[in-house]
Amino acid sequence: MGKVAWGFTCSIDGFIAGPDHDMSWMSAAEPLAAGTVERMAGEVAVIIAGRAGYDAAKAQRDERDETTSQAYGGAWSGTELILTHRPEELADDPSVVAMSCDVVEAIRRAQEIAGDRDVQIISADIARQALEHDLVDEMQVFVAPVFLGDGVRIFEVPGGRRIDWELVEIFDDSPRSFGRRYRPKRR
Repeated sequence: MGKVAWGFTCSIDGFIAGPDHDMSWMSAAEPLAAGTVERMAGEVAVIIAGRAGYDAAKAQRDERDETTSQAYGGAWSGTELILTHRPEELADDPSVVAMSCDVVEAIRRAQEIAGDRDVQIISADIARQALEHDLVDEMQVFVAPVFLGDGVRIFEVPGGRRIDWELVEIFDDSPRSFGRRYRPKRR
């Protein structure tokens, strides 16, 4: 069985999307070394995303560039699961599988589909929920040299919740974007 990874590029001030899930700031990200995106995309069989991000991507499709219009800039193919309370509204979109269930069930089903390959969470809220159940095996983070000031925070828990991480790998092919892979320290 593959791992459950939470992967994202964030701004220096800790946002994975700008206001209204704006992704135009991604153009400030340092380009990754040739083959990096394809290598990472090849590890992932299933992506789990949230409804707000899905809706924003659809609404912004004419504004997004090739990097942000598709997962891994179009280098990925697999199953995209969208967690939503209204899956019937996405029934006409054959590019996604809409699910209305809790994060535990969503990850279980994603792992069944993924087999030996990885499940990638690309939603901050879904990742937070998965972390509450100790379901995240790894975090993959890249940092773009930009401040956003507002938007979707990497991790937000009212009142706070501490989660310690240990460094597993520094992406040597992406030193300018601070590419890192971490594993949660289990209690």
